[in-house]
Amino acid sequence: MSTPTHDPHSGDRPARGTASENPGTSPTNPPGPATGPTPAPPGTDPTNPSPASARGSAGAAHANTAAADMDEPPTGGSFARYFLRKLGGAATSMVLVIVLGFFAFRMLPGDPVLKIAKERPMSPAQIAELRSQYGLDKPVIVQFWDYLVGIVTGDLGESYVYRKSVSALIGEYLGPTLLLTATAAVIAIVLGLWLGQISAWRRNSLFDKLASSTSLIFWSVPTFWLGLILLMIFGGTLQWLPTGGMITPGLDPWSFAGIIDVVKHLILPVVSLVAVVYAQFLMIMRASLLEEMSEDYLTTARAKGLTEDEVRRRHAVPNALLPTVTVVFLHLGGLIAGAVTVEAVFSWPGLGKLTFEAIRGPDLPLLQGTFVVFSAIIIVMNLAADIVYRFLDPRVRRA
Repeated sequence: MSTPTHDPHSGDRPARGTASENPGTSPTNPPGPATGPTPAPPGTDPTNPSPASARGSAGAAHANTAAADMDEPPTGGSFARYFLRKLGGAATSMVLVIVLGFFAFRMLPGDPVLKIAKERPMSPAQIAELRSQYGLDKPVIVQFWDYLVGIVTGDLGESYVYRKSVSALIGEYLGPTLLLTATAAVIAIVLGLWLGQISAWRRNSLFDKLASSTSLIFWSVPTFWLGLILLMIFGGTLQWLPTGGMITPGLDPWSFAGIIDVVKHLILPVVSLVAVVYAQFLMIMRASLLEEMSEDYLTTARAKGLTEDEVRRRHAVPNALLPTVTVVFLHLGGLIAGAVTVEAVFSWPGLGKLTFEAIRGPDLPLLQGTFVVFSAIIIVMNLAADIVYRFLDPRVRRA
């Protein structure tokens, strides 16, 4: 027995109202008079009275419909053109970020030179010399030009606080940030998507209510507040886990004892990030799967004899993942930017802690450098989401 299927994940949707569907076998094509381009019965068309001609017309119409539903992009919609258009948008965003990164931090209150002069006695001549050394005595437009030249050549300047190259500092602190955020992202994505699909499939059950309500509570909690609570309970009262840093001083990070020690230091910061982020993936996956559960192709899959788990895993979840992919990539960039507060709370030696120290300065070159790096990561993640989404969704390829 042949049953009609039109799994949206495959991109092969039959046209509604065409003669390719058998009347009475689909809810969208009930028995009765045809209203679409159904071939006329033989003999009713005076210009085409033969049955063979009628079948030929129906076949041609079906072929045209199938050609219109092909997943291949239309002429002029190649991947190269699509990629260049998205790359141009990302480049424009990056230019705006670079410009904003210079002028926004110039509006911050406080003079970095006077801040340094407060910490150690300096004469007016020494203050003027320090201002000249940092280039702060130049006109703003000259400072902006030097900043642009530095961005192009990879020279982000020298930190006022650390007295080191900003590029070297970012390279030194980037590794711990990637370790923290990548670990949290993997756990949050797996946990959120798994709980989201189970909650949708068992909607209005006790599991659904507990999972949804718990995730919403964590979602509404500020990350730094949750981190402080975890720090007081597990680091202070119970003393089960370290309260700060990345590794105990004196341990080799590449030894077995060092790796175990890093894992212990990771637990509380990762839990703080995952608890707030996984709820977003859970709720989006749940909503997306609930929309798919009303589609006809799931009824067809059940009619073929598939179990409920097979219907969910093979048909419903792959289609529900399409809108979730974009959100996942967008939140990956936001997760790295959100690590600022967590790293500050747990003294994690990453870019977030570096940014926090730069704000206290204010260390303008370091602020500009970390701002550009965080923004670039988010822009790259958005570009990756656009590219991946084109491969997953046939509608994007036909757009």
